[in-house]
Amino acid sequence: MNLPNAITMGRIAATPIIATLVINSAWAPRLSAWVLFVVAASTDYVDGKLARDRNLVTNLGKLLDPLADKLLLIATLVPMYWLMRDSLFASLPASDSWAAGETVGAIVESSGGRRVYPFVTPLGLVGLPIWILAVVVLREIMMTLFRQYAAKRGLIIAALGPGKWKTTFQMIWVGAAFFWFMASSAAMEHGWRGSAWHAFALFNGIVGTISMVLAIALTLYSMGLYLRTYGPMVRQMALAPSGNQSRRT
Repeated sequence: MNLPNAITMGRIAATPIIATLVINSAWAPRLSAWVLFVVAASTDYVDGKLARDRNLVTNLGKLLDPLADKLLLIATLVPMYWLMRDSLFASLPASDSWAAGETVGAIVESSGGRRVYPFVTPLGLVGLPIWILAVVVLREIMMTLFRQYAAKRGLIIAALGPGKWKTTFQMIWVGAAFFWFMASSAAMEHGWRGSAWHAFALFNGIVGTISMVLAIALTLYSMGLYLRTYGPMVRQMALAPSGNQSRRT
């Protein structure tokens, strides 16, 4: 196994650790989860650049790299769904109705009393509804199965430009959410208030919301692009006799 593939495997190994740390309600483990996530997400660029610069691009790497991205995304979106509000938009609560009084951050659900951490924006609270989670996760599962099906027939499907941008905005979205979980927990513990904290909450919420919208749009667009680009080839190879299937690398 070469160095770029080893880095990719390291990203896969870090995924369950990140998901476990962010579930902890204390701000320190959530900070660790955010730092580890940033490192893991950064390796997506590092391993690809190393592979290209050192001529270490392999079919294994072409399969492992998108798989690592998908595992990291799914393993972070699931705790995000648990920690964020189920509805996509909601009005801002009264100034003294936050989970920590007047400290902007987490809110308490009316049913069950669970603390949730939606993005705070000038337009209101922005959460993560189940349909967004379903769209993203089902797309990643479908693309993984599509790639595996194509690989068995000798066609290696590398990442396309819109797919790479989709991954970039997904990572910004997740990174903003993880940082918000940490910052909100710290704000509750230390009672942060004032204009500076409120301005940061709005800035983080705007970044997270915009990146979420772009990520969802590119999720759907890139899926259609992959199917349009590679679908006819996979269909043709599936219909061809096994002895006549072309082998692509």
